[in-house]
Amino acid sequence: MKDADNLLAAQLAKAIAALCVRNTFLEDLHASTTPSSKAGDYSDVKVVTPYGEIPWPQVSRISDKEMKRLMKEIVNALHTFLCRQDDAAFIQAFIRLGNSYTARWDEPELLQDFVAPANASRTKPAT
Repeated sequence: MKDADNLLAAQLAKAIAALCVRNTFLEDLHASTTPSSKAGDYSDVKVVTPYGEIPWPQVSRISDKEMKRLMKEIVNALHTFLCRQDDAAFIQAFIRLGNSYTARWDEPELLQDFVAPANASRTKPAT
């Protein structure tokens, strides 16, 4: 991949993460209160319910209903992005807005075996 292509891919990856994943119901979940731990590993934190105490590491942090809502929002945002990727003005605005959220994020890293092993060299298929 050329440097310009890598830069665009990195900008799009971060913009997609920010606008299609983070800026969803996930942000509401993240804005909730997080417990503190004197031990530092949360072994001293418990959730008290009418049915007993649950150690923090065993507590589900998201319900099925919340997960469904979150996935629906993410899928709808990704679908909208994919359907509008040929709209240059949309992509430009998408990257600009995404960059405003991600300017201080780490640069993305290529996962070599994501879904399928990466080819050592990319060649165009014969036509």
